Amino acid sequence: MKRVFPILAVAALSLAAAAGAAPFTYTNQRFGTVCTFPGEIFSIRQPEPENGDGQQWSAPDGASLICSGILNIDDDTPKGFVAAEKASTEPG
Repeated sequence: MKRVFPILAVAALSLAAAAGAAPFTYTNQRFGTVCTFPGEIFSIRQPEPENGDGQQWSAPDGASLICSGILNIDDDTPKGFVAAEKASTEPG
């Protein structure tokens, strides 16, 4: 069985603001990925993709957060995944 990597992407999160915000926990049904984040800040839930691989939220100030999982078809390690992302010339 292939491993699943949870992916959590956060843009423009103010740690000072997050410290006082109530936590919200999301569990992805497809992969079982669990993410806990300040629900008062990321309060705008975006439509879930049809493939069910995760969920995205945004904040009124434009910050966004994505919690999802992916199938590890290449049997990659977290260290290898990070190295490939750093070496990538693709946007994002």
